[in-house]
Amino acid sequence: MSHEEFPTDRPAVVTCGLPYANGDLHIGHLRTYVGGDVYARALRTLGQETAFVSGSDMHGTPVAVNAEAAGVSPESFALDWHETYEETFPKFRVDFDNYGHTHDETNVELTTDVVRALAENGHVYEKEIMVAYDPAEKQSLPDRYVEGTCPYCGDRARGDECDEGCGRHLEPGEIEEPRSTITGNPAEYREQTHKFFRVSAFQEYLGAFIDRLEGTANAQNQPREWIEGDLRDWCITRDMDWGIDYPEGEKPRSSEPEAGEGADDLVLYVWVDAPIEYVSSTKQYTERVGADVFDWDEAWREDGEIVHVIGRDIIQHHTVFWPAMLHGVDYEEPRAVMASGFITLNGQGFSTSRNRAVWADEYLDEGFDPDLLRYYLATNGGFQQDVDFSWERFRERVNNELVGTVGNFAYRALLFAHREFGGTPDPEAGVSEEVHDRIEAAIGEFGAAVNDYSVRKVGDAAVSLAAFGNEYIQRHEPWNLIDDDPDRAAQVIRDCVQVAKAIAVLFAPVAPGTCERLWSQVGGEGSPHDVEIEAALEPPTADLDEPTELYEKIPEERVEALNAKLEERIEAAENGDTGDDGNGNDTDAADLDPIVDDRIDFDTFESLDIRVGEIVTADGIEGADKLARLTVDLGVEKRQIVAGIKQLHNLEALPGTRVIVLANLERAELFDVESNGMVLAAGEEADLLTTLDDAVPGERVR
Repeated sequence: MSHEEFPTDRPAVVTCGLPYANGDLHIGHLRTYVGGDVYARALRTLGQETAFVSGSDMHGTPVAVNAEAAGVSPESFALDWHETYEETFPKFRVDFDNYGHTHDETNVELTTDVVRALAENGHVYEKEIMVAYDPAEKQSLPDRYVEGTCPYCGDRARGDECDEGCGRHLEPGEIEEPRSTITGNPAEYREQTHKFFRVSAFQEYLGAFIDRLEGTANAQNQPREWIEGDLRDWCITRDMDWGIDYPEGEKPRSSEPEAGEGADDLVLYVWVDAPIEYVSSTKQYTERVGADVFDWDEAWREDGEIVHVIGRDIIQHHTVFWPAMLHGVDYEEPRAVMASGFITLNGQGFSTSRNRAVWADEYLDEGFDPDLLRYYLATNGGFQQDVDFSWERFRERVNNELVGTVGNFAYRALLFAHREFGGTPDPEAGVSEEVHDRIEAAIGEFGAAVNDYSVRKVGDAAVSLAAFGNEYIQRHEPWNLIDDDPDRAAQVIRDCVQVAKAIAVLFAPVAPGTCERLWSQVGGEGSPHDVEIEAALEPPTADLDEPTELYEKIPEERVEALNAKLEERIEAAENGDTGDDGNGNDTDAADLDPIVDDRIDFDTFESLDIRVGEIVTADGIEGADKLARLTVDLGVEKRQIVAGIKQLHNLEALPGTRVIVLANLERAELFDVESNGMVLAAGEEADLLTTLDDAVPGERVR
């Protein structure tokens, strides 16, 4: 790995976080994969040798739980979804060089080799720990088979993560008041021997690693809490049937006297074998194309440039556990981690149970070009920022930027060139100094964007160049020069065709299908994906066919129809009818918590000071995936309240929202931020409780 500017003379690997093989993809998922594809294509445009890889995450309790509910084996269940993803990604022009899965032979063998090497190097030991157990069903409860209370913040949590509260990773045995998610039975803790990866031994290394890590700021800053704090060792085995077996015959060096038995049936925790799939997928790519085209061994074990593109909910795994594993077996560490923000829908979180989502297949079925969505996802805000999707905003950006700027310039310039000159007038005469300098500036912006890990700026470089082209042709009015000063008209049009060719090169990572058409219209040979950035200034061909328009406007009534479909679908899901599309996963009575039998008296209820409040400000808390800092006006005073709604609501849209607040809750401190009260919400999607009419801030709820 180097810290030189791209392109370097080392092989690069761009990876995307593995999708769990257990459900349909929606556009919230696609943000990461489109971002990774844009970045990998942009690296190649700069001349960087690059492999773009990923795969399906086949293991873990979510897959096992859903397979059991479907009445099929976990392998069959996961393979079906894997094949769906293999078919879906190319439809959005996400072009992986290799897309594998964690259960294939390559990954099983490589994972086994890595774990053996970690054990042989003294980085794995055995330890007896308390794990949840369902005594009624006589079975252990790994990970998401158990829910309870987070020992750190007191919020509801699942077995491996406080997913609704502070966002901390939880080790087996930590969760309080455990309950089986299978039967609803109270669970108890029993001793069991498990394998631990000695992450604490890598604390000094990880402190230096995070200082040199490149990528998005959230990936650099969020892990410091763990790395600079009490870094704990990591349990890397689970007691379940589905997964990669812990290597047989391994006797890792134990730091515990008389380490217990019974670990022979353990499988590896999913976060051991999942990131190893990045290496396995690269290896499969090499086996297919040959080491002379791309050498996986050089990239991962010698001097590669590794860039991980992920969702921000898995930053910790990619910046703490994974680099420690790599360092423990002398593999190359990541150069950069790009962690995306989340996507909301009309200001609310995506909800599969309520069918509140824009599904990948649904988007395609509407007949929209994939490049429109790619542009929206890649350029709507910085990569690490949360983005709100709405059909209205989608239409606005398509019509104004793609149709009105990029498409308008390319069509008017190339049509004028074709009709008046039959193509590019005297292409070898070269372009004007102004246009040459502007294209060079766009090339510089493109390169800077890649080195800044900004997919938005990659797209902006081309769109800004198109805006310049529109201004340039309008300023020089070649239609008025064609009779009076034909040579000057020829220069202007030659300049414009050159700008169009440059756009085809620079915009290709974001809009690959569109730019293939534009490349053909400017007479380019082959594909814009096969050329490097210098092609933006190479002269276009003389003969040009009549162009066609690159984009079409989306009419307003189309958006109205799309919104109506979405609302109808959500309503149907809430009424228990998800239709025949298979996308809904309704919550039924069996999924709801039972009503508590213990009653409280009226005096106890009266002691709760519940008030109407109005959100004044809402900001995310740095380092906390799910927590937001709210300022809430309670009429008589303003309070700072921490709420676990960061991923589920568009924070920018919350000011002015009326909410219900438990005002006399004890003060608490979360991520070093004091919380003075509690905002009440319903369900896993944090549906904020509010008022029907005009109750003012400060009024009591009775």
